Amino acid sequence: MAESSRITIIVLLSLIVIVTVLLWFNAVLVPYVKVFFCPCNKTRDSSAQQVYRVSGNLEQHEVYEAEIVETVYIVNDIKLEGIEQNRTHQRPKNNQQCTKVRNEDRFDCDPEGAITQTNCEKRGCCWKPVLRLTVNQSAGIVPPLNVPWCYYPSNYEGYKVNKVYNTKLGLNADLIRTTQSPYPEAINDLTVEIRYETQSRLRIKIFDPATVRYEVPLNTPDVSQAVNDTLFTVSLSKPTERFSVSVIRKDNAVVLINTTGASPLTFCNQFIELSSFLPSSFIYGLGEHRGPLLHNVNWTRYTMWNKDNPPHEKANLYGSHPFYLVMENDGKSHGVFLLNSNAMDVILQPSPAITWRTIGGIIDLYVFMGPTPGEVIQQYTEVIGHSFMPPYWSLGFHLCRWGYKTANETLAIVEKNRQAGIPQDVQWNDIDYMDSKKDFTYSTEFGDMPAMVNTLHNKGMHYIMIVDPGISNEFPGNYGPYDLGIKMDIFIKDSQGKPLIGKVWPGDVVFPDFTNNRTFDYWTQLVKSFHDKVQFDGMWIDMNEISNFVAGSINSCPKNSIEDPPYVPDVAGGSLRFSTICATSQQNLSISYNVHNLYGLTETEATYMALKTVRNKRPFIISRSTYAGQGYYGGHWSGDNFATFHDMAMSIPELLNFNMFGISMIGADICGFQLDTTEDLCQRWYQLGAFYPFSRSHNSVGLKPQDPASFSQDLIESTKTAYMIRYSLLPYLYTLFHKSHMMGETVARPLFFEFPQDKNTYSIDSQFLWGSSLMISPALAKGTTSIGAYFPSGVWYDWYTGGAIHSNGSVVKLEAPANKINLHVRGGSIITLQDPELTTTLSRKNKFSLVVSLDDDGTAEGDLFWDDGDTIDTHTMGKFNMIRFHSSKNIVTNNVMYAGYTDEPMLLRSIVVFGVLQKPSTVKFNGMAISQFTYDDKLHVLKAQGIAANLLKTFTLQWV
Repeated sequence: MAESSRITIIVLLSLIVIVTVLLWFNAVLVPYVKVFFCPCNKTRDSSAQQVYRVSGNLEQHEVYEAEIVETVYIVNDIKLEGIEQNRTHQRPKNNQQCTKVRNEDRFDCDPEGAITQTNCEKRGCCWKPVLRLTVNQSAGIVPPLNVPWCYYPSNYEGYKVNKVYNTKLGLNADLIRTTQSPYPEAINDLTVEIRYETQSRLRIKIFDPATVRYEVPLNTPDVSQAVNDTLFTVSLSKPTERFSVSVIRKDNAVVLINTTGASPLTFCNQFIELSSFLPSSFIYGLGEHRGPLLHNVNWTRYTMWNKDNPPHEKANLYGSHPFYLVMENDGKSHGVFLLNSNAMDVILQPSPAITWRTIGGIIDLYVFMGPTPGEVIQQYTEVIGHSFMPPYWSLGFHLCRWGYKTANETLAIVEKNRQAGIPQDVQWNDIDYMDSKKDFTYSTEFGDMPAMVNTLHNKGMHYIMIVDPGISNEFPGNYGPYDLGIKMDIFIKDSQGKPLIGKVWPGDVVFPDFTNNRTFDYWTQLVKSFHDKVQFDGMWIDMNEISNFVAGSINSCPKNSIEDPPYVPDVAGGSLRFSTICATSQQNLSISYNVHNLYGLTETEATYMALKTVRNKRPFIISRSTYAGQGYYGGHWSGDNFATFHDMAMSIPELLNFNMFGISMIGADICGFQLDTTEDLCQRWYQLGAFYPFSRSHNSVGLKPQDPASFSQDLIESTKTAYMIRYSLLPYLYTLFHKSHMMGETVARPLFFEFPQDKNTYSIDSQFLWGSSLMISPALAKGTTSIGAYFPSGVWYDWYTGGAIHSNGSVVKLEAPANKINLHVRGGSIITLQDPELTTTLSRKNKFSLVVSLDDDGTAEGDLFWDDGDTIDTHTMGKFNMIRFHSSKNIVTNNVMYAGYTDEPMLLRSIVVFGVLQKPSTVKFNGMAISQFTYDDKLHVLKAQGIAANLLKTFTLQWV
């Protein structure tokens, strides 16, 4: 063969190889090189990395980014070209304004997560990719994730102040946008309204003065005049300057809110963003989310869009509470509430800083100055409403499961636990009782439901059943709740004005619109009609996010920017309609796009009003879906949790967060709802659950029973012990609920609420307090026989023995055998107890006792609120008693502040005093020596028994 032919063949073969390699590279490697980490619809976090092909299909890989390739990306099949037409086309004016921005101070100019360098710079923003290594987290390497590649320069203008002027409420400013918005339908002219509402409360509203936009119709305090003497000052940028606002604490000049240098204000029809630097990294709240009590500010996202989503980390769950509390570095505290119910992302970054990013409504910020964390919550609940006053019986133990198939089976479970000596006040039923799973019905297969409830009442117990919002439309003319709803025209409509049809347990359903006043009357009629048959005592409203087994409706949803907005927060499922109704659904107040997060709140309000009318007693409601203000009408449980030690541990930050959100009646399904539980888990969980404000065991159909009497005698005995302690403490717990109802205090609270100067308490969420006096330190891990519990400075007394622990703020090793939960009483406290029984009906007839826990200086104090436990508004009617107790210098006395309830005797039988350092020779009650007293000279505990006194009359106990 000629040399020239051989060369030709070699060249051709080489070309074929090159082309093949290029094709393979283009098809296989390029998609993995041309990636942008963390598109807007997917979770951005530091524990896992999601890598996308150009097509948008999700793949998981371990990739080292050795090269950044500029390209046009397609993320989730949405092309960028369609949203680029309204972008600004200016380059950063000064590159130094990009290079001097620290990584932790970068504010994202590309929240969609799908932009190129060219388009980033067209927005007037900075482009600087950060090389990142995606690794297996088990290797212990945490890469610097989520630093934005496209970020705002420090001199980005956005809006400028046009005019500033005083008003009778405070201060106003008019803003004008000076750069083209990166989002469609920008609102170029805005008004900032700053209201000095109280000495410790500031309100900042930013809105479109030319157009009425949706605002959350929460019944907040009406203020007509600015308060001059405030704990804060406000600094607003001057005319012609870029808009910024700062809120400064007067007494120490700490800046609580500071938008200067943060991302510029963005205000478009479907995208609103406001960022602010925080004074510290100690931030809490932003619910409902699963995770530690103290938030991580290292690029963490919290999404709010109510969703039927079993509790797990890094996901939007059943409720939305756009409120946070910050502990400042000097121990003071403040809080911020964004009154906005649209879907939103809240971003925390290491500066530390926060970014609010919502897709509708307005900016309506409340700032609460504290300065203690407890005062912050009081100020917050003054705006959203204090928690409801529960009936006394609701503080007892509740038992439920999905799978009690008949009335007789339900009663058999009650009797089995009663015979085992387990206190119980309330029995529940899940959907098993319903006829074809239809609301306000009961089936013949279930049995005689009215007789079952009457039997419970005869035992001194109460009854609650589940009700879902979905009303079956499959039996027109034969199902009253549907027929009445059609007649009254109260169902949510689709975009065509017809009742929207979804699918839940009974099949095809329609949903009442609780933003319609007529629906309150409709719901009251249904509640009354069913209550006339079955004398239930409270209601459990579930599936009210709204949960939907189809996306949107059985007829799908229209295709428009309401259903698929330019920016979609990081909602589970990637769309607003996933597992719920269409965002375009029409409700009386607005479209569901705006009011979706309010459904559980509005249903709870309607249910509260219905129960109040029908029963003429205090309503008791537990709802799965919540929004700010929920606690005014009802409580919450943490949803469909799992039978794991992790879920048990995570229930503590959940109940502490919800107390911060003004929902004091909160608990988790004891032993777990999903998965078969184990005896060691359930034993520990019943001990912890005995100290949930709302204490209920509940699990799913098809799983093994987990009521206490279904386990060994060891578990039965330890559970009985824990609940007998709870029942003895109910007067103290009831008083805490009274303070929550009247003054906005928390019932369960973190340690840092009582010890704000002790930073060791800031991250503790494995222990908690009831009020200020009782510390609960549960065992939360499998096989635990001892725990390390943190004791803040002071003296603490062992609940069981009265033995003292004197602490300067340290971790103490405590024995934690399987049958015990550690409890300690804080020195300086007086707690009122009542002899426990198997129901509160019986225990309320018993005598009281006092536990006096002396502080190091020999003093203590406490109080007791008491009424009949069921009548509405006893405080307003004056049908209550309020008693204060005080101890100082070897004397315990009472002070009857108010005595308006005398229908039940309030007899005192004993007083126990912890911390009596010397054995007394004489103990006198009302000046008369008593012989029935004991003294433990090792534990320094004095017990005065055989006392016969009326708590409503002044008494004195003295030891010498």
